[in-house]
Amino acid sequence: MFSSERLKGIDVFVCVAQWGSFTAAAEKLSLTGSAISKSVARLEKRLGVQLFQRTTRKLALTDAGVAFLRTCTAVLADLEEAELSLQGENTELRGRVRIDLPGAYGRAQVLPVLLSFANAHPSLQPHITFSDGYIDPLKEDVDIVVRIGHADAWPETVGHRLLTREWHLFCASPDYLARHGVPLSEHDLEQHQCIAYGWLDGRVSPWRHVDENGATWRRPVTPQLVVGNGEGLVMAAEAGFGIVQLPSWLVQRQLEQGRLVEVLPQLALPGADINVGWVKSRETLPKVRWLVQALVDGLQALR
Repeated sequence: MFSSERLKGIDVFVCVAQWGSFTAAAEKLSLTGSAISKSVARLEKRLGVQLFQRTTRKLALTDAGVAFLRTCTAVLADLEEAELSLQGENTELRGRVRIDLPGAYGRAQVLPVLLSFANAHPSLQPHITFSDGYIDPLKEDVDIVVRIGHADAWPETVGHRLLTREWHLFCASPDYLARHGVPLSEHDLEQHQCIAYGWLDGRVSPWRHVDENGATWRRPVTPQLVVGNGEGLVMAAEAGFGIVQLPSWLVQRQLEQGRLVEVLPQLALPGADINVGWVKSRETLPKVRWLVQALVDGLQALR
């Protein structure tokens, strides 16, 4: 059976963690510093763990405190949402919602959609982070996640919508093509300078393309320049260093403005799927449901 004792001190703990001191939390909650300190001490005794490292100069969360704060903030946010629903106020989206985006794609494509949505719902408090690679939204306390690929790795607790598939294409600057000519076949690439993606350990990503039979090929390249970042590759291509292979979303604006030109369109090939995922247990919350739909609609429109 659930005990109300479990709720005691949680709001005080969260306030102290968010504001970084007992004094600031006391001011926010209209309590004395002594009351705040005693409340946290009672909570730590009940849990059997230390939540804060205390020194004369600094108050910092322990590892246990970080984990407990993540859970507590999610619980308090859900309670707030439940109260608003009962009060019939859920037509106005309120409260904190966490969204995690991939770095380059998130900044270029997703962030404008999120900012437009946040502007239309001023009571919403988006918490937007950027990270590449797989994450489990439930474990990381993230409400919504956008990823290129990775949908097959998400557990059943995560719902997802396939947006579309990115395309990888070859392009170069008009200046480079004026100086070196336009390649007309895959064999012509051997006569051109190329810009490639590379890793810290020295590995260089090969180019991939499809042949006339639809088969995918991996072509090792000897690059003129290696850059370990997508936006950096775009800058190098615009500067005329050679031909580069990039996802279409990353060079869409440059192609539209004529700063880059697509070459060898017959060699373009589909890349990874772009997905929006969310924690299923929170999908009934209006702020999550509406934002997922806004992302799906907004990103599909961009494509």
